[in-house]
Amino acid sequence: MSKFAFMIHPLDITDYTRKFPLLGKMPEQLISNVTKLFPPLHVSDIEGVVSPHAETSGWFVGCPLTSQQMLSLPQDYVLKKIIKTGRLAEKLGADILGLGAMTSVVGDAGITVNRELDIAVTTGNSYTVAVACQAVKKASELMEVDLKNAEILVLGATGSIGAVCAQILAQDAKYMTVAGRNKAKLERLAHRVFYQTGLSVRIATDVRTALKRADIIIAVTAAVDELIFPEDLKPGAIVCDVARPRDVSKRVAAERDDVLVIEGGVVQVPGPANFNFNFGYPTGMAYACMAETMILALEGRRESYSLGRELSIERVTEIAALADKHKFKLAGFRSFDRPVDNQEIGQICDRAKKKKAG
Repeated sequence: MSKFAFMIHPLDITDYTRKFPLLGKMPEQLISNVTKLFPPLHVSDIEGVVSPHAETSGWFVGCPLTSQQMLSLPQDYVLKKIIKTGRLAEKLGADILGLGAMTSVVGDAGITVNRELDIAVTTGNSYTVAVACQAVKKASELMEVDLKNAEILVLGATGSIGAVCAQILAQDAKYMTVAGRNKAKLERLAHRVFYQTGLSVRIATDVRTALKRADIIIAVTAAVDELIFPEDLKPGAIVCDVARPRDVSKRVAAERDDVLVIEGGVVQVPGPANFNFNFGYPTGMAYACMAETMILALEGRRESYSLGRELSIERVTEIAALADKHKFKLAGFRSFDRPVDNQEIGQICDRAKKKKAG
C-alpha cells in the first residue's frame, strides 16, 4: 500500500493566535519573528481512505510559515523550510507528498522541492482544475447561466491552474477574458486558446471593469490580499474561488445576496476517511489538491504528477478519470466555509433576476 503526506501551513498569524492564545498578546512582528523559527510539525494521521479498488493512509505535515512570510522572506529560506517539512514526510513513511496552499506556489512550483526529496511530489493542481471546471458547470446550471453565452473571466490566468482552466472552459465558451500580472504571458495564453479552440480571448488591463462585466469568474491568484469586493460583481454572478488565501472578500457574503461564491475544489473522499485535524471542512471532505495526492497513492503511482507552472489538459482529464474510478466526487458546494444547497442557490438566482429586472 502506497502512503501519502500532505503539507499544510498557517494562512496567517491568526491561525497561530487561535492555537496559542498567549501569542495573541505579542506584537504581530514579534510573533512572525518567533514562528518563522518553528520546526516542521507532524500535524495528524489520516486514516480510512478506502476506494472500491484500494486503500491508503497518510499524514498532514505542517510547514510553520504563513502565506505572508512565504512571500516576504528570502526565497531560499522559504524553500529550505518546505524541503525540511518534506523530509519529515519521508521519515514518516510517505511515498508521495502533496504541496498545499502557498507551498505549491513558492519558487518554481514544486520542482526544486521534488529534486531535493527522495519521494514523489505533486501540487495537486491537475485535479484542482478538473474539480473547479466541474463546479463551474454545475453552478451555471443551477444559477440558470448559459455557459456558452456567458462572459467568463479567469483571474490569475498566468498561473498553472488559471491557464488550464481557461483552456478547458474555452471549449464551451464564446466570451472569455483573462487577467494576470504578466501581459506577455497573458498574450501567449490567448494565442494558445485561439489555436486550440478558435476563441478570441480578451486580455484585461483593467481588472475592476472586467469583474463588473463577468457572469462567471474563476479566481485563482497567488495574492495574499483579497481582490474581489461586493461592488465589483453584477447581479447573478458566479465566482469560483480556487485561491488560498481567498481572493473574494468576506464582505461579499455579508453584502451581496444576489451572487454565488463557491469554493473551487471541495471533494468527497471515499471510505470512512478521518483526517484527525479540523481545517474547516466536514468529515470526509477535502480540497482537490489533497485528493489528487490520495488518488495517486491509491493508484500506487509514485510519480511527481503535477509540478511547475505548466499543466496539461491530458493530465487533468486522466486524474479526473482516476478520481471517478476511486469514487472521489464533487461534494456539493461550500461558500465561506459553510454548505450551500440547491434551495439556497435557487433563492440567490431569484434575487438576481429581480435585481436585473429593476
